[in-house]
Amino acid sequence: MRKPRHDHGARHSADGDEDFRQAVADVVPLKRERRHALKGPPPAPHAAQRRRDERAALHESLYAPFSIEDALESGEELTYLREGLSRQLLRRLRRGHWVVQSSLDLHGMNRVTAADAVSVFLRASKARGLRCVRIVHGKGLGSKNREPVLKTKLRQWLPPRDEVLAFCQAPAAHGGGGALLVMLKTR
Repeated sequence: MRKPRHDHGARHSADGDEDFRQAVADVVPLKRERRHALKGPPPAPHAAQRRRDERAALHESLYAPFSIEDALESGEELTYLREGLSRQLLRRLRRGHWVVQSSLDLHGMNRVTAADAVSVFLRASKARGLRCVRIVHGKGLGSKNREPVLKTKLRQWLPPRDEVLAFCQAPAAHGGGGALLVMLKTR
């Protein structure tokens, strides 16, 4: 029978040690080769923003306006068509008529960094003779007021650029409301 344990200072600590020794007297250490090493590569990070964007794209594909005209009338879709060009160009761009030849992802960038990245990307794309590119601006879910800051900035940055003929919100398969397809002048 075990003695009740009372902590009355150092004079009973020898009794506590003896109780412990008796309790573990028949314990045998594991052999080294039977031990399992728990070290391994850390798990891959979860792309939370990408998951949110994909969910939003799915939602948008199910509940988005039915045509480019409906979307334009709602005033929420970011679109631009250089003066003198046919609206058919914008419709084709929106429907994914052209293959997206290159892409720029602005996630995690501030306005200054994003402006520089967009400028470099568009110049390089034009120099390579690319016709259709995508700019992923995100939906603003990580921004201060959960507003799409970069989306709004792109509305200002893109139209004055000589190489930009048109742009519109990407179809759901290419990022939906979190991305733009941009039609560029060829050389």
